[in-house]
Amino acid sequence: MELAGSREIQVWAVELQASESSFSRCCAWLSGDEQVRAARFHFDQHARAYVLGRAVLRALLGGILGLPPAGIQFCYGPKGKPALADSGSLLRFNTSNSGNLAVYAFTEGCELGIDVEALRPIPDMEQIAARFFAPEEAAELMALAEPDRPQAFFNCWTRKEAYIKAVGDGLSVQLASFRVTLRPGARPEMLDLKGSAGAAQAWTLEHFVPADGFVGALAYRDQRRPLRIRPLLTAEALLGGESIDFYRAV
Repeated sequence: MELAGSREIQVWAVELQASESSFSRCCAWLSGDEQVRAARFHFDQHARAYVLGRAVLRALLGGILGLPPAGIQFCYGPKGKPALADSGSLLRFNTSNSGNLAVYAFTEGCELGIDVEALRPIPDMEQIAARFFAPEEAAELMALAEPDRPQAFFNCWTRKEAYIKAVGDGLSVQLASFRVTLRPGARPEMLDLKGSAGAAQAWTLEHFVPADGFVGALAYRDQRRPLRIRPLLTAEALLGGESIDFYRAV
C-alpha cells in the first residue's frame, strides 16, 4: 500500500542490534549486489552493520508499501543514491548511519537527504572547519564558547551532508559552496547557495535528535513539510516480527 498523498516526512531511528536468528533471516532479504557489497567489508562489525541497515530499510519500506522486504527492488542514481526501482512510485527515502545508529527518512513526491552523527570531541575542529566550511561558518564556529563548538560543528556538518545527499551529487558538491546556520538553538536554515540567497530559500533544513548523544539533519527542496519523528527502535523489533504501526497514510 502506497503512502496516501500526505506531505508528511517520517523519520525512523533504529539501533542496529539484532539476535543471530533475526540476522540470519534478514541476510536472505538482500539482493545479490547487496550481498556482494557486504562481503567486501574487511571488518565483520562493518559488514554486520551494513546487512542490518539494509534489512531495516527493506523492512520499513515493506511495511509502508505492503510488500515483503525481499521483494523491494532498488535502482541507483549516477552518484549511487538509492531509489525504488518502481519508477511510478511517489515514495522517496534516504538513509544515514553513525556507528550502530541508523536513521531513515520517507516522504512522497520530494527528494530528501538525511544525515546523523554522534556528538564527540573533534581535536582538529578548527582545521576541518577552515578546510571544508564556508569562511563565514568557520568564523562563527570559532567565535562560539568552546563548550558550544562540538554541537555547532555537527549542526553544520549534518546539514551540509543532508543537502548533498538530497541532490544526489556526492563528492562533486563542495561543502563550502553553500552556507547554513550552525549556532545551537538557532533555526536551521540554508543562507546561501552558490552565491544566491534566493536559491537557498528554496531549501528547507530540519534539525532533530534521534537518540541521546546524536544530532541529525534533513534537507529537501520544498516548503516546510510536517515532520514525524518515530520513537527509537531496535533492529530486533523490526526484524524479529514485533507489531509496528507504520502509519501508511503519512
